Amino acid sequence: MAGNWMPTLYTCQGSRGLRATWAACEAGIDLDLQMLPFPPRFRKPDYLEINPLGTIPMLVDGDNRMTESCAIAHYLAVKSGVPELVVQPDEQDYAEYLDFTHHADATITFPQTVYLRFAKFEKDKGLEEAGHAYARWFGKRLIKVEERLDEREFLCADRFTVADICVGYALYLANRIGLAEYLNPRLVEYLDLLTNRAGFTAAIELEKAVSDETGTKPAID
Repeated sequence: MAGNWMPTLYTCQGSRGLRATWAACEAGIDLDLQMLPFPPRFRKPDYLEINPLGTIPMLVDGDNRMTESCAIAHYLAVKSGVPELVVQPDEQDYAEYLDFTHHADATITFPQTVYLRFAKFEKDKGLEEAGHAYARWFGKRLIKVEERLDEREFLCADRFTVADICVGYALYLANRIGLAEYLNPRLVEYLDLLTNRAGFTAAIELEKAVSDETGTKPAID
């Protein structure tokens, strides 16, 4: 991509938008990073004029508008012209790449967000046990990743890809919200490998720096 390409990412520090920030850092993309207070639909209501859903992340690239974190990570990697981050249709693990990239949010992160809502953010509403039930559901849904990594360093094509970013964020989030008990030793080892990457460290530091500048707090303390 041209050196003046700078898509805008609206997100909250440590949220699912970290997948997009991480992908950008791995690909060497400069982002116009807009850090919002959490939840933005309540704490920054004018954001609804940009994204009527009120959700984060949101990527704005010219006329393109995207709100799904895994899709944004894939989009940034493809547009960046860094081919190793994406598995191509003619590669052996193309199907697995697509499957794990979408599995990361639809199957793994989904129960985590329900757990957060019912057991953390809104536990005074009497639904805390439902939240913990979703936490157990999260733990059981890790079996697919566990089996895939049994004899592999990364999920697909014998290299680090966007699939690892998307799944890795879900495992990182588990540590952040008190669900680390569901990560077996192999997943802990895998997560350590991912979070020690320079791209991940850069993404964490970038989000924190912009948040500090704007006085916004992390989505999850």
